[in-house]
Amino acid sequence: MMSSLDAVLAQYEKNQSGDGLSQEEKMKKYFACILPQNSSTGQKRVRILPTTDGSSPFKEVYYHELQVGGKWVKLFDPGKNDNERSPLNELYEELRATGKESDKELAKQYNSRKFYIVKVIDRDAEEEGVKFWRFKHNYKNDGILDKIIPIWRQKGDITDPKKGRDLIIEMRKEKSNTGKEYTAIQTIMHDDPSSLHSDAQIQKEWLADELTWGDVYSKKPIEYLEAISRGETPKWDPNQNKYVYGNSTEAETSMGGAPAYEDPQVNAEPDEDLPF
Repeated sequence: MMSSLDAVLAQYEKNQSGDGLSQEEKMKKYFACILPQNSSTGQKRVRILPTTDGSSPFKEVYYHELQVGGKWVKLFDPGKNDNERSPLNELYEELRATGKESDKELAKQYNSRKFYIVKVIDRDAEEEGVKFWRFKHNYKNDGILDKIIPIWRQKGDITDPKKGRDLIIEMRKEKSNTGKEYTAIQTIMHDDPSSLHSDAQIQKEWLADELTWGDVYSKKPIEYLEAISRGETPKWDPNQNKYVYGNSTEAETSMGGAPAYEDPQVNAEPDEDLPF
């Protein structure tokens, strides 16, 4: 277990380095079940890490999924997550309050959805250390968590460092109603009981790692969300080191000018789901 001295020094070093993880470092901390373009099936192996306080490793976080500047993005909901003001939730309520069916239909796109974020070790990239896996809650009880819980019930605590179990994720390419291909998780199986790592020092480092999902997934400023609610397109200005707002369809929608990503499966399981 990390001592108070170690924790203070680690915190100081992190603050001295500026904004924490770089975009490149964040990408290495992100676990996603995505098949390569030329693969129709595939498999991933992952180990869920235990929490230090014995709480559930599945953290519930709400995100809006919207098109910004022609790109699908996930926006942290400050209302449902932190009980703070949320311009997009305000717009959702305003549209529903008009009583018009067309406005109620339009409001749906501004309603945030529940996701789970869990801390894991990617067995195919152990050298990259701890990662975070974000996936949607499925209201039909057919989602990723619904596939994991039966294993937990049958086999006990699969996060146990000494006798937990790796999860084996079977994936397959499918097509949406619009004809776009995406990666679907078909089944999640379990491996035999095993220690988290055969090297005690590596295992200790993984368990003591204090990185949180908040260090990896960005939260946009309130001004950004206000601009989206007004129908504007935020643009990152590297010269001013801040967002500027307007109606340009050529705006960069990612922090620091990093390339925005397109999520073609906002209404299904995304086949690309980047942490910014």
